[in-house]
Amino acid sequence: MKLIIGNKNYSSWSLRGWLACKQSGLPFEEITVPLYGEEWDKKRQGEDFAPSHGKVPILWDGETVVWDSLAIVDWLADKTHRDRFWPKDETARGMARSMCAEMHSGFASLRNQHPMNIRQEYSSITIAENVQADVVRILGLWAEARARFGKQGPFLFGTFGAADIMYAPVVSRFITYGFTLPGFAQSYMDTIMEHEWMREWCDAAGEENWVIEQFEQDNSAK
Repeated sequence: MKLIIGNKNYSSWSLRGWLACKQSGLPFEEITVPLYGEEWDKKRQGEDFAPSHGKVPILWDGETVVWDSLAIVDWLADKTHRDRFWPKDETARGMARSMCAEMHSGFASLRNQHPMNIRQEYSSITIAENVQADVVRILGLWAEARARFGKQGPFLFGTFGAADIMYAPVVSRFITYGFTLPGFAQSYMDTIMEHEWMREWCDAAGEENWVIEQFEQDNSAK
């Protein structure tokens, strides 16, 4: 398999696709194409990017191409074993799928005003009301998942799975922008950031020398 991703410091969707590949346990080649630079403009016009209209991540599995992080999760779950990604319990699985879908399509205010930037940490921010609404909703989902289905481990549904993959970039955003969160959420965030794959990703992000100025601003202060 071949996974094409963007900068590890900035590309939240790439992180999801990469974590999904790691969770599958299958070998894969990782290809990083820096976002918005000359190489990006050239590469995204090529055949490897064509099916996704120039977006990352893109997973090539032989002749099969899968783009979009949630599609990559499902492709890899079908290819390996669905229990690697989704809870065995039917009710828990229904909630996990719904949480992933909501993360996939929602929380636009948090995404737009607080882009992922792993190398940065802001000491104080102004949180807009629409962002606050997104955060409250996310915390409510985390709390319900942990209370109802998280008793077998420290992740949202006990063991690491698709829901943790989809919400991992949110954890990094909360850290970057210094959100003050309740204890249960902080414990969950610590669990995610201490995961060996997250440490590997963040270490690699810290070593990148690419800078995208538009993502180096605290948009909450504007």
